[in-house]
Amino acid sequence: MTRPAHEMEISVVINGQEVVRRVPVRRNLVDFIRHDIGLTGTHVGCEHGFCGACSVLVEGQVVRGCLMLAVQADGLTVDTIEGIARRPESKALCDAFIEHNALQCGFCTPAMLLTAINLLKTTPNPDRTRIRESISGNFCRCTGYQAIVDAIEQAAANERSTSHT
Repeated sequence: MTRPAHEMEISVVINGQEVVRRVPVRRNLVDFIRHDIGLTGTHVGCEHGFCGACSVLVEGQVVRGCLMLAVQADGLTVDTIEGIARRPESKALCDAFIEHNALQCGFCTPAMLLTAINLLKTTPNPDRTRIRESISGNFCRCTGYQAIVDAIEQAAANERSTSHT
C-alpha cells in the first residue's frame, strides 16, 4: 500500500523519548509538539517567527517551531521546556526567574528560559548587552525585559560561584 503524498512517518527524539508518528507534511513543528504530542509548554504566538514564543531546541540550537516543519525534524533531537525544566542545570535559572519576577504572565517564559539556557551553555559569563542580544528575538509584553536580564545575569553569577567551590 502506498502512503498518501500529504503524510509522512517521522521519528523524532523529544525530551529524550523517541516518538514515531505519521504527520501531514505541512504541519509545523510547534503544532506537532502541542497537538500531536500533547506538550503545551511551547506556545504559539505570531506564527511568523517574530515573537519567539514557539522556540524549542533542535539539536541543541534555538529554533522557531512555527517556521520549521515537523518532517524537517525527522531523525533529530528536539527539547521543549517540559524536558529542559527537569534538568538540574535549569534550576538556578528557574529560581532566578521566580526571584526577579521575570515571568509575570508566563506566555514568553518557556522560550525565554530555553534561549537563556542555550546562552549560558555557550557563554557562561555573559554581560548585560550579550544577554539582551540573546533574548532580543523573544517578545515580552509584561516585564520590560529588565527583570529577565537581571534573572539571567544572576543565574550566570550563581552558576559561576557554585562551579568554583
